[in-house]
Amino acid sequence: MHQDKIIYDLISKEEKRQTEGIELIASENYASSQVIGAMGSILTNKYAEGLPGKRYYGGCEVVDEIENIAIDRVKELFGATWANVQPHSGAQANAAVMLACLNPGDKILGFDLSHGGHLTHGSPVNFSGKIYQPFFYGVEKETGLIDWNKVADIARKEKPQMIICGASAYSRDWDYAALKDVADEVGAILLADISHPSGLIARGLLNDPLAHCDIVTTTTHKTLRGPRGGLIMMGEDFENPWGHKTMKGQVKMMSQLLDGGVFPGTQGGPLEHVIAAKAVAFGEALTDDYMQYVLQVKKNASVMADAFVNKGYDLISGGTDNHMMLIDLRSKGLTGKIAEKALGIADITINKNMVPFDDKSPFVTSGMRVGTAAITTRGLVESDMERIVGFIDSALMNHDNADHLEGVKNEINEWMNQYPLFKAE
Repeated sequence: MHQDKIIYDLISKEEKRQTEGIELIASENYASSQVIGAMGSILTNKYAEGLPGKRYYGGCEVVDEIENIAIDRVKELFGATWANVQPHSGAQANAAVMLACLNPGDKILGFDLSHGGHLTHGSPVNFSGKIYQPFFYGVEKETGLIDWNKVADIARKEKPQMIICGASAYSRDWDYAALKDVADEVGAILLADISHPSGLIARGLLNDPLAHCDIVTTTTHKTLRGPRGGLIMMGEDFENPWGHKTMKGQVKMMSQLLDGGVFPGTQGGPLEHVIAAKAVAFGEALTDDYMQYVLQVKKNASVMADAFVNKGYDLISGGTDNHMMLIDLRSKGLTGKIAEKALGIADITINKNMVPFDDKSPFVTSGMRVGTAAITTRGLVESDMERIVGFIDSALMNHDNADHLEGVKNEINEWMNQYPLFKAE
């Protein structure tokens, strides 16, 4: 019996919400019971500043083993030669990389937030846009796609010290090879933030950034289906050319700088309970079951995108290569704010999202972002995608009809209760 009834009643309420509804937020997923069990373990009590074998605290023998297992598993999963599993989040991972690679005021070239990029890729309201000098590339208005030649032109003009690729709302694959060519030409470090499609990349379903990019960061939730956290990887070590020197004036190898960028650069003690959960998730991601899962995620997204198009919705770039899609609602006379509210009443969870060349504020938006990672974890397949889009369309076309939305909600609740969050393991 839990004594803090207020909090545990709210946790139960959230479990009911997640169980009965359709979760379509592209950045969310359902971690397994063993991942959640590791996160809620006694490891939360342990302080372990430093790296395995090089801690500033005693009693780290066990957590050293756990962290080394997490490192070994993620290196095997992605084909990396080096990894740091300590970042608390994807934003922390990006902050550590920039601290390691750049000096304040250095130029960075990132994907525009309003076109589908991320806050930490140079947004003026974020540390990345405050400490460094940001420049941006975006998608073409006619196609919704990135023109790699135009990215190269901007890089040649601005000569940034770092080029950042990756997105939070871009449904197409990335040409890392083309970006590496221009990065080398202008002398920039190439950072890939693969937080959204990392699970698909890990199992070879999308282009591999580690083959071309100097540094790769990711979150460990989303398609990777682990705990909320971050990760930094490299395909090979290299010297940092941007003036970070040792006391003796020697250029450090990037792995040393990145380790220092994490601790003590941007955070203190690592969350060893979360690192244990990461290790569990990496182990799960190496299995045949997970391979079938990410294949299904991609199939479901493709079918869902087609279903939206068939109902007259305007998908940015016309479709998807990964797990997500960005939908411009202006052709339906709707805003993202209206869509998010109406679908929420019907127990369909999405997020309103800016679309490229949006004419509305970030609090209203003209679009919505959806993804298939979470519903695929629940066990839904291609044949279910048209039904989901049907529910969405029905709710949106009757967004001001409370009785109709309640009817959609009841149908969804009855359906989703057939798919438990946790299967017997």
